[in-house]
Amino acid sequence: MHLVSYFVILDDTRDQLLLVAHRKAGLWLPAGGHVEPGEDPWAAVVRECREELGIQAMASPISGELPLFLTVTETRGQGTHTDVSLWYLLTADADTITSYDQDEFNAIRWLTDEQVLEESDELLDPHMHRFTHKLQHARAGRHCG
Repeated sequence: MHLVSYFVILDDTRDQLLLVAHRKAGLWLPAGGHVEPGEDPWAAVVRECREELGIQAMASPISGELPLFLTVTETRGQGTHTDVSLWYLLTADADTITSYDQDEFNAIRWLTDEQVLEESDELLDPHMHRFTHKLQHARAGRHCG
């Protein structure tokens, strides 16, 4: 069993989320990675954000430095194991992300909530649709209250 810190980046002005085509998983996922022994999960977000996307992690006002979502998933492919994933929400302007770790990712995509929900479950992290619904609910609450 591995502890993972995922981070979903939201460009609030474009209403788009960043997903990465993960080479090993063969799926479109949020960026992120395993939490090192003794490492704080938020520190893993900061480290992975810098390593994978070359930017500083900026916590979203929606959830701050706390996870917005938690999942438990059996991984696919070789070396299957169980990932316990903390999903953090970050904020960034899409134009600031100009490169990514090509050893880990084939590509990156910015998608609206609707585009994420239209994607097949077979192409995404199995919890991505539920996360997107939760994010929509959290954003609606922020705009109403």
